[in-house]
Amino acid sequence: MISKLLHRAKYLYRLFIRRDPFLLEVRRWFRDRGDETLRLDYPLDAKSLVVDVGGYLGDFADSIHKRFGCRVIIFEPVPAFFSHCKKRFSGIRNIQVIDCGLGGEDGVLPIDVANDGSSFFGSRAATSGALAKVRKADAVLSELGIDHIDLIKINIEGGEYDLLRVLIESGWINRTRYVQVQFHNFIPNAVVLRSALREQLTKTHREMWNYEFVWESWELRQ
Repeated sequence: MISKLLHRAKYLYRLFIRRDPFLLEVRRWFRDRGDETLRLDYPLDAKSLVVDVGGYLGDFADSIHKRFGCRVIIFEPVPAFFSHCKKRFSGIRNIQVIDCGLGGEDGVLPIDVANDGSSFFGSRAATSGALAKVRKADAVLSELGIDHIDLIKINIEGGEYDLLRVLIESGWINRTRYVQVQFHNFIPNAVVLRSALREQLTKTHREMWNYEFVWESWELRQ
């Protein structure tokens, strides 16, 4: 009980006294009900393709599919979460679940399995004993035989920096209409890395909305 009160007190201090920018953005996101509104507000239809990178338990895939009836490809490297999604969507023809993550290169990496915060980054990943497969993004997308993506949602706990770099360098970004990404600030030099990727994105996309280090969305320029 005391530890919970202390945690709450520290949170309130950071939010209202220090005016922590990240916590303010989180508060703004929940105030605007972004998960129920912005994240699902795209002009998609049954012919659209959504790529969900970091599917976790499949909630986003389920919501976007129910709204538009679109095709969804889920990438989820954590075996337990992959199995959950595979079972959850087993009866839905146009939702495909693939048991790997997308990144900058192929590999089997140690991962810290921590529910929706599971990550390949940080000290606990190296000692967790858990492993997960990652594939180079452009190679996998080509193997799937697709030629464009209507919406890619990226929430991969630090892996977004490598993934976006590959999408940009390979030219796949030019075939991706909408990018919805959650950047994470626990990565070394996260501010600099995010700024550099955002600058690259402005060459092909325009910013739709932005909650810094919470969620942001980009639309391909016409």
